[in-house]
Amino acid sequence: MKQVVAQLLVAGSVVAAAPVFAQGNAAPAQDGVKVGGMSIMRKLAPTGALEKQAALQYTQTMQQAEQQKALGPDNHPQVIRLRAIAKKLIPYALRWNERAKEWQWEVNLLGSNQINAYCMPGGKIAFYSGILTTLKLTDDEVAIVMGHEIAHALREHGAERAGKAVAANLGIKALELFAGAKGYDPSLAGAAGGMVAKGVMLKFSRDDETEADVVGLDIAARAGFDPRAGVALWQKMAMVNKNAPPQWLSTHPAGPARIAEIQRHFPEVMPLYARAKGLDLKALPPYQSNVKGIAAIH
Repeated sequence: MKQVVAQLLVAGSVVAAAPVFAQGNAAPAQDGVKVGGMSIMRKLAPTGALEKQAALQYTQTMQQAEQQKALGPDNHPQVIRLRAIAKKLIPYALRWNERAKEWQWEVNLLGSNQINAYCMPGGKIAFYSGILTTLKLTDDEVAIVMGHEIAHALREHGAERAGKAVAANLGIKALELFAGAKGYDPSLAGAAGGMVAKGVMLKFSRDDETEADVVGLDIAARAGFDPRAGVALWQKMAMVNKNAPPQWLSTHPAGPARIAEIQRHFPEVMPLYARAKGLDLKALPPYQSNVKGIAAIH
């Protein structure tokens, strides 16, 4: 029985995971970061419908925030700041997804202590005031966060995750049928397959986060924001997020791993930043954050 369950676990992994790695729609040719094409798994979820749903949800969220007097007005200094940064980033984001040229981009500020920000499919961006005040973000660091969130939308990670969930569910159903045909308890096989699928989905989510980091760095650098701010950002996050779960149990890469991945791409993005600033790469000064305990980043 143990041997068969092990075989079922492997079968479940293959059924759920194999299609996910298929790629489609190559990334744009470029002199910056290199990533693969977007996963064809997003084709299992209707992108247009997701964007309409996201726009509706975003509108409802903003209306609710306005009713609660938690929506930043247009003349709020932080709203003006966020929109100015977005205005610089968006032109360099469009190259990553042709659909983005048709998006009705929005940027808003929500009054909340949450350390969070997001960009919904269709270019609907929201920052929580907590991420700005708690982390004391510089403009460069805001651009890194915003570039990351925009990258999620550009790479259609929401549709991709929905498609992967469909594939995983199909895999579990197939596993239950296979187990039943062999005379074993389908519910036991389904539970085992679900555990495997959960682990696989966590890994895929971490991969999406890493891809968003990399693409976001490229966008920010081209717009004239210092990619080294990404290191300072995650050092700050580590200071306020000491009780984070282990990397293998999280949808987000662990801080040190994330910083290492960001630094690995400096040779690709720092020349873009230098070019945007009109400086020689060697003439760039170190990045200096605004929080004590964070050393200058070269």
